[in-house]
Parts: sequence; structure tokens; C-alpha cells
Amino acid sequence: MSEKKATSAKFYVHDLDLFYGSFQALKKINFQIAANRITALIGPSGCGKSTFLKTLNRMNDFVEGCKITGDVQLDGRDIYTSGMSEIELRQRVGMVFQQPNPFPKTIYDNVAYGPRIRGVHRKSELDEIVETSLREVGIWDEFKDRLNKSALGLSGGQQQRLCIARTIAVHPEVILMDEPTSALDPISTMKIEDLAVEMKEKYTIVIVTHNMQQANRISDTTAFFLLGELIESGPTQDIFLNPQNKKTEEYITGRFG
Repeated sequence: MSEKKATSAKFYVHDLDLFYGSFQALKKINFQIAANRITALIGPSGCGKSTFLKTLNRMNDFVEGCKITGDVQLDGRDIYTSGMSEIELRQRVGMVFQQPNPFPKTIYDNVAYGPRIRGVHRKSELDEIVETSLREVGIWDEFKDRLNKSALGLSGGQQQRLCIARTIAVHPEVILMDEPTSALDPISTMKIEDLAVEMKEKYTIVIVTHNMQQANRISDTTAFFLLGELIESGPTQDIFLNPQNKKTEEYITGRFG
């Protein structure tokens, strides 16, 4: 991959192709992701949106036979060729998955896990990180008297917010969310959506969602993927009210997908 001129975008993606063996999963993706905004990636199952999301913190590196060409820049540095380590990248770009995945540890130890790995061991400092992170996701008051209880005993919505707290405990700049509410009830979904909107003041958020209403409610920019191609992207209201591509219109209006 060659270095391209840096832009003001948080992420700058140029001519991205991704192959799994001989299968091409992403085709010439050109896209910019603005800082401190919520970008929604929409499209039918298998269209490449989750694959694209995982290129932003090199999660596809774990897939055997994966080959990537093109540029993926974070603040002007190509994340594949500039010498940026996976550790640095994943500290700067955190990820929240579809199924809540708390560690089989206490609530406290879940949030403190990342800081400890990065060398923070003083209890007073860890206490402050844990409280700040839980406050930021709105669950400190719920959890402050049971920090030593197992995280596995929490509800799905509480577990997902705990996972977000665990992610932000290492102070990332970007949070990737891969269908973070698909396993949750409507009330928990609303809390996660409200949280995402609040968090964009501090973080750049990229969310994969199958929920058109969710994308319309919370995102600033929407990108529509189909069969590995980025069909259309733009301000969310434009995409939903006045799509320029017929395929986008058909998907948003429920005619396929």
C-alpha cells in the first residue's frame, strides 16, 4: 500500500480491496469517516459492511488467506504500512461486538483489564478509571455497590454497556460497533443508542446495523454496502430522504434485503 495525502478525516480509505482467498469481499472502497460523528454502515447480510468495519482495526488479520490492497489511514498514517503496531492501533480503535462479551471476572476487573495490561497497577488510579468509565456509560450508580460481583450475572443490556466501559477505559479515539444492539431488548437498545449519541462528543463512532430506524435515528453519515461495493454514502437525512442510487432506495424502502 502506498501513502496518500492525509486528509482532515479521521479515517481515509482509498481503493480498498479485500480478498478471502480467491473471493473478493470488498471492491474498490473509497470512503472518509469524519471525526466525532456517528457513521452507520447498512446493507443486507453478507454485503461486506462488517468486513469493512474490521479492516479499520485490522481484525481481519486473524482470518487465514485474507489479503488487503489499497490505503486505510488513521489521522494520515496508513494502519497497514506505516509501522503502526496492532497494539497501538487497537488502543486507538476499540471494538464492541454483536453479542455482549464480558470476561468471566468481576465488574471492576472487566473495566480495569485494559489499563492493567498497559501498565496501570496503582489501586487509586484503577479505581478512578473504573469509576470514570462506568459513569461515562451511565451505569456507575447501578454498579458502584457491586463492583466485586461477576459480570456474567448482569442483564444483556448491562453487559453491553459494561463492554463499552471496558473499551473506553483505555481512552480510544474511535469505537467500532458491530450490531451492538441486535441481541438486546428495545429498552436496552434505546439506552445504547442514547449513549452513542452522547459519546460522539469524545469519540468517533462507526456502527454496523441492520436496523434502518436505528441508522436514521443516531447517525450523521450513512454508507450503503451491497455485494462488497460501497453503493452510496452521504449525510444520513439525504440517504434516507433523497437517495441518489436506485439500489439504495430499494433497500431503504424494504424492497430487498
